[in-house]
Amino acid sequence: MSVPLYQVDAFTDAAFAGNPAAVVLLEAPASERWMQAVAREMNLSETAFVVTRDEGFDLRWFTPSVEVELCGHATLASAHVLWEIGRISPTDAARFHTASGILTARKEGDGINLDFPSTPPTETRAPPGLAEALGVDSRWVGKTRFDLLVLVDGESSVRELAPDIPKLARLPVRGVMVTARADESSPSDFVSRFFAPAAGVDEDPVTGSAHCALAPFWAGRLSRTELIGYQASPRGGFVRVRVSADRVELGGRCVTVLRGELLAAS
Repeated sequence: MSVPLYQVDAFTDAAFAGNPAAVVLLEAPASERWMQAVAREMNLSETAFVVTRDEGFDLRWFTPSVEVELCGHATLASAHVLWEIGRISPTDAARFHTASGILTARKEGDGINLDFPSTPPTETRAPPGLAEALGVDSRWVGKTRFDLLVLVDGESSVRELAPDIPKLARLPVRGVMVTARADESSPSDFVSRFFAPAAGVDEDPVTGSAHCALAPFWAGRLSRTELIGYQASPRGGFVRVRVSADRVELGGRCVTVLRGELLAAS
């Protein structure tokens, strides 16, 4: 028995940009061991596994080495596939049951809006080894539910960052996001990069879950609730964010680049 498989570039309107995610559509829940093996085979930052259930879909995400509790781009990709193949009506929301609660996605024009929990950072002392791992001075360090947020001076500091990945992997967090106010000439309000070697992802191209922290952080500093973030990885991608109470809306587009079948079924 074969299993439908899709590869989608998320947070982009062009193929081979943004963040690629694999989306696996299952008829029934699969074992964690099998899902982890598939994610390792796909070798993308995340592989999403979707199972139809009452009132929506079960959704889980795996990097090549671990399961994660929250992932934006693979959720965006999953909703995109479900609409594209007609599993959901274009006027209906996609409703996902996940380790981070109920997450919803809605079509809005040419894009998709995700409703995610806000994970604002709380100021903390920089852990030992952080400065050495990043190779840049921080202006502010915060801790979220999952990650560290590091504020640095200027967009160029973010773009030119060349961290020591093995040293970053030793920090006791899922990942480290580095951010700065965007240059005045930039179409975005802030820029960032995200590194998660401890989760098997040296640098994530565009990270939706990181923007659940970046959005409230920059909304507070810029006194605005609607912003545009740009993740300045080699692939790069824009994330529209809207902050409301304890939720963050993440907006972006997707492009399907591959359709196929997994022959090694669960």
